[in-house]
Amino acid sequence: MSLTGREHSHPTLAELAADAKRPLAMPIAVFPGLALTGGTVRQAVTKPEAQVAASRALHERYQTRVVLSAMDLSVEAEAFGCQLVVSEDEIPTVTGSLVTELEQAKKLRVPKPGEGRSWVYLETVKGLCALPTHPLVLAGCIGPFSLAARLVGVSEAMMLTASDPELMHVLVNKSAEFLAAYVRVFQAAGAGGVVMAEPAAGLLSPKSLAEFSSAYVRRIVEEAGESFSVILHNCAAKLVHLPAILQSGARTFHFGAPMDIAGALRQTKEEITICGNLDPTAVFVQGTPDEVAERTTARLAEVGSSQRFIISSGCDIPARAPLENLDAFFRAAG
Repeated sequence: MSLTGREHSHPTLAELAADAKRPLAMPIAVFPGLALTGGTVRQAVTKPEAQVAASRALHERYQTRVVLSAMDLSVEAEAFGCQLVVSEDEIPTVTGSLVTELEQAKKLRVPKPGEGRSWVYLETVKGLCALPTHPLVLAGCIGPFSLAARLVGVSEAMMLTASDPELMHVLVNKSAEFLAAYVRVFQAAGAGGVVMAEPAAGLLSPKSLAEFSSAYVRRIVEEAGESFSVILHNCAAKLVHLPAILQSGARTFHFGAPMDIAGALRQTKEEITICGNLDPTAVFVQGTPDEVAERTTARLAEVGSSQRFIISSGCDIPARAPLENLDAFFRAAG
């Protein structure tokens, strides 16, 4: 698969945040844009034009500096051969286990970027890079441990880190190999960064997180280079995980509701940018516009005037989130 991205120089996400006159707002939201385009989740995860349209609709409605491809953590596992449960209005989910023993893991073929539905996301990024407003385009992918966990089953992966660490290292290594290649193709397509979702790693102890996640993420970060923003997302991590997560070598981190954002800012250096962490369901789906505005304002007040903070949802915002709540979020963010 050959992709040629348009050449357009961009600041990194951290530079955008540092230079912004008001807090940079970047919710993880593509699927809510389907309310503006009339598309379905199934269309968005199978047709690049449907996903581009949803992302573009939100970009135009809110005049955002950043556009994203959708967060779909089934894509890479499907490329490896996992079976999915697919519905019209929900993101596909992985079912069953592809690997149950070490010999299977060793023989497992590493797919090429573009296989399965990964081509949808590569073409989506290419389409977003062609937007006339030239926003910073952030691709999306899963993280290496979370991908490996989908190959064996998430609960099984937690146990295997202790009972059969060799098996898990083989799978995480193959996952990282695929993801490094995937990121390279996103770069070639013109993306300025990638949101790498590593939620399963937040269920590990800090020591295991460093061994089975950060060590492999670091390889991908180093290969991507400093001009490419790797935003490491972990919606399950707490403050106790932060030192281990920092070992990944990434400089921008996106956290979910369990993270103490103010604490994370205090415990990190000036070159680290922190994003988060309004609950996507409790705030954006179930909240009223007034409640969304109140929570957004409170989170900004909590972090003060830090230009190392980007206000965001703690994870992907579901398609069913009312647009009125996103309207309230962006108004409150300034």
